[in-house]
Amino acid sequence: MALPPEFVSGLERIAGADHVRIDATTLQTYGTDGTKRGHPADVVVMPDGADQIAAIVRLCAQHGVPLVPRGAGTGYSGGAVPLEGGVVVSLERMNRILQIDEVNLLAIVEPNVITGDLQAAVERVGLFYPPDPASLKRSAIGGNVAECAGGPRAFKYGTTKQYVLGLEAVLPTGEIVETGGKVVKNVVGYDLTHVLVGSEGTLAIITKIILRLVPKPPVQSTVRATFRTVADAANAVTEIIRERVVPAAIELVDRDSLDAVARYLGVRSLAPEGTGALVLLEVDGLAEAVAEEASRVERACRRAGATEVLRARDEAEREELWRVRRELSPSLKTVAAIKFNHDVVVPKGRIPQLFELLERIKSEYRLRIPCFGHAGDGNIHVNIMVDDVEEEIGRAHEAERVLLEGVVALEGSISGEHGIGFAKSKFLTIELEPDEIALMRRVKYAFDPRGILNPGKIFPQ
Repeated sequence: MALPPEFVSGLERIAGADHVRIDATTLQTYGTDGTKRGHPADVVVMPDGADQIAAIVRLCAQHGVPLVPRGAGTGYSGGAVPLEGGVVVSLERMNRILQIDEVNLLAIVEPNVITGDLQAAVERVGLFYPPDPASLKRSAIGGNVAECAGGPRAFKYGTTKQYVLGLEAVLPTGEIVETGGKVVKNVVGYDLTHVLVGSEGTLAIITKIILRLVPKPPVQSTVRATFRTVADAANAVTEIIRERVVPAAIELVDRDSLDAVARYLGVRSLAPEGTGALVLLEVDGLAEAVAEEASRVERACRRAGATEVLRARDEAEREELWRVRRELSPSLKTVAAIKFNHDVVVPKGRIPQLFELLERIKSEYRLRIPCFGHAGDGNIHVNIMVDDVEEEIGRAHEAERVLLEGVVALEGSISGEHGIGFAKSKFLTIELEPDEIALMRRVKYAFDPRGILNPGKIFPQ
């Protein structure tokens, strides 16, 4: 859209001329995210603080210009993409850890603190921030909050929403609000904090976050179990649950994903060649409990038919296993040029049925579909890989709908972590009834009556 010169000069007065960009390279870069799909912005502004953001929002409201908040740009659903142009509000300058409170077990951070940096900072004082997205070395806390990110440790510790105590945010009408606070218990009025968590940047721009911390578990033990088939690996998850062990993480990886990461990194430290599937587990806590739980996990895997069960011998081996696991998603570029990434989730007991569904889809639609994910909470990343061939892409789109309809039939959800954004908005009606969508639209209108904040996301257009 064409922006009047006085609008751009107004942004420069608010944030400083050095922090307003209109060059083509910047507009293109900030016009996409991890989906590699998008639309160029008309201007990118990099404010520093809630007051500057509030002034930018008021300027956009005055001129009717859409704006989109952006953190690290690692999302997989297009949530930070400016579909209608306008302003991208990049939060990259707001990257400070403001406080680590060891007495009250909390941290106060700005939205563009990198997740892994926060984890390292709190662990240096014996504390622990459990949410653990695979992109933790690149993704920002603000984006994690906006999407309610999860990760491998969600089975035991929960997702981001369990750790957000309070927020400072700028509404699309320009007001700065504070929700929640430093206390764990708070039942005063509506829980606006958790209305904003997972709202994908459509209701407010988050500018400060109060996070709950827990004591760092003193001991971790990682177990790797290999299997002949995905079905055996899925059954191992059921056996582990029957042992009444709650591991910090249970990751399942299929053969195609193992082969891809081996090609990508040039190592086979996750599993030997020819492995049909792998389960990577971690237990944590006090040393005595960890030793007992690790033994019970090993027994469960052997009962399910594991071909090999190994325990990481030291911290270096443990870190290597998790490093390779975190490279699974980028490694899929060795399979095909285009990835349709679905983060579906089903009840844990339905995981075997989910993989049966996937085998039928692979066969019927003749597609390569490497899968891996957080088997402990039923969240499996299904990656439909295609080359840039129209006929194959068409089959992939047909398979997407069959997959998502099948997941909902298994009492699951079409997105466990990545959100809806624009990438999945056309599938929203598979899971939600019209009355539910209408209610959500009314919530959106209450926050954003002019419809200028992150338009085109979540709801079918």
